[in-house]
Amino acid sequence: MTGMARIGIWNDLFASVAEEMGETLGRSAMSPNIKERRDHSCAIFDQNGHLVSQAAHIPVHLGSLRTGVRNVLNEIELTAGDVVVFNDPYIGGTHLPDVSMISAVYSESQIIGYVASKAHQSDIGGSNPSSMGLANDISDEGILIPPTMIALKGAINSEVFEPIMSQMLNREEREGDFQAQIGAHRVGEARLSALAKRYGIDKFRGSMDDLIQYSDKLAQSLISQIPSGEYMGSDLLDDDGFGNTDILIRCRVVVADDQILFDFSGSSDAVEGPLNAPKSVTESAAIYVLKCILGASVPMNEGLMRRVKLITEPGSIVDAQSPSAVAAANVETSQRVVDTIFRALAPAMPEVIPAASSGGMNNVSISFERPDGTSMSYYETIGGGAGAGSHYEGESGIQTHMTNTMNTPVEALEMSYPMRVRRYEIRNDSGGHGKNRGGNGVTREYEFLAPARIALLTERRARGPWGLNGGLPGSPGFNRLITSEGEYDLAAKVVKDVNEGDILSITTPGGGGWGKSDNKDGMIDGST
Repeated sequence: MTGMARIGIWNDLFASVAEEMGETLGRSAMSPNIKERRDHSCAIFDQNGHLVSQAAHIPVHLGSLRTGVRNVLNEIELTAGDVVVFNDPYIGGTHLPDVSMISAVYSESQIIGYVASKAHQSDIGGSNPSSMGLANDISDEGILIPPTMIALKGAINSEVFEPIMSQMLNREEREGDFQAQIGAHRVGEARLSALAKRYGIDKFRGSMDDLIQYSDKLAQSLISQIPSGEYMGSDLLDDDGFGNTDILIRCRVVVADDQILFDFSGSSDAVEGPLNAPKSVTESAAIYVLKCILGASVPMNEGLMRRVKLITEPGSIVDAQSPSAVAAANVETSQRVVDTIFRALAPAMPEVIPAASSGGMNNVSISFERPDGTSMSYYETIGGGAGAGSHYEGESGIQTHMTNTMNTPVEALEMSYPMRVRRYEIRNDSGGHGKNRGGNGVTREYEFLAPARIALLTERRARGPWGLNGGLPGSPGFNRLITSEGEYDLAAKVVKDVNEGDILSITTPGGGGWGKSDNKDGMIDGST
């Protein structure tokens, strides 16, 4: 067997373990957000805490897990059966609902690696529905869990588990989801231990090292093919929900030999609202863009990430410091970081870089009060239009870039919550015109069958996603509330009580077009 074939087999073996962890988590979870939307991610690390492999889950989760694992393992030593839990955004988390867990894998009394997961809990406390809404301090967004042992030697640590569960709005569902996440770890541990037993610890560890080295060398080779130079890009976030508008993200990309630098100096300072991105989220977005450029042939692991250098200014919109609110950064700011980097690199790689996609995750959070005083929490992100490229039109009604979740099926939603989906359809002609058209957004409408509180965190409402090389921008999105008294526009970021019979309508942006259209209808050049 050749070295390349052997590396390929081990890459598939490790990835299959992460995928099986994800299947276990999704199938055994209680909340529709994890069970149906698959809002979770799993990854494999070596004995030194270096990322080896990951499932094809959510980019913003997976990039930040690397940082979180490294920081936690610097402080905590894990024995067999231990599981550490945390959601601290400032040490490698994303936002508070994304709960991370790490456990060690042992073979013959030796640590041979670690498994890690991140799952978006439908609530983590706080003052907003699903812990996702307007806030100007991290303390209002939910409970912050520092690295803590939630399981010890294979058993739940009730001294940690109980205090966390006591602060949940829907304890039964949270218990189920936390237990599902721990169960996924047990599957990952067992599978990796079996591989080490079958092939031997030395070969197991050596294969992890070889896979990382392979990614490193392949990334070096491919980065060297990008035209060397310094490229600048900038883009704006609409608003933070507290009156701060046109929030700047600026990135200087320097390609030199086999290294790539992303310098975000000059980006806006942190804002009052929840758009402030922890550095790990910004890094995730940068690594995602690099992976897109280099292609599927480069395994996503520590080797690829060795080629990246990141510069941010602490306290800026892309490097949040405590106690800045961060709930929307993971889902919205990360998308604008991607747009900014793509915009910077477009002149260097005009046939590779696409126009901007919908530019946000269109977050919808809804809570219902039960008669016994407990709450039901619903959370969903909604797809939009993908940006067109030089050789293709954008896809319609799809999750793009930093998200990779599914939608909640209508049947599952209506069975679990007092809501009815009145409308779910493609928003025709919302993609930007051009030689290649941007993808269309969607419209999704929820009718409330009981009083509720809603929270929206959405972007690209003030301006549509940009086109490239003469392509026109996609149409901006908009949010509306339809009541018995009339139809009202809702702000991009809002928390509001609604009544039984009200209808919430979310219309998402289309993607930008690519290239000038061949027709002569007098359209304005939409390139940027």
